Amino acid sequence: MQPDLMEQAKSLIELLARGVEFAAAIVIGLASVQAVFRSLVLFFRPKSSSMTENALRLSLGRWLAVALELELAADILNTAVTPSWSDIGKLAAIAAVRTALNFFLEGEIREEASHVQHAAKQAWN
Repeated sequence: MQPDLMEQAKSLIELLARGVEFAAAIVIGLASVQAVFRSLVLFFRPKSSSMTENALRLSLGRWLAVALELELAADILNTAVTPSWSDIGKLAAIAAVRTALNFFLEGEIREEASHVQHAAKQAWN
């Protein structure tokens, strides 16, 4: 590639990475605002169930996982443009956190689903 074209491609990829980071920030912000409003409703509702509170927590966790995936995508773009050991280490750390978060979140989702199924069976009997 020509040096001029290479610089343009690098600039475009860096701009794209910033856009993906911005999208992650929007997802985090919107999910947080939604969680705050839902929490306030649950807090002031006289008979809020723990099932609803768990659903709220799991919903926020899912959105945070999406945002973390976007951040990982942005870091991959940045690493592709200017790979340094610092960037590669950051990418590895984010990938490890994302994997751990998804692992524990999936476990909680499975556990919550089994509680819901058990409650549904009890209701039919």
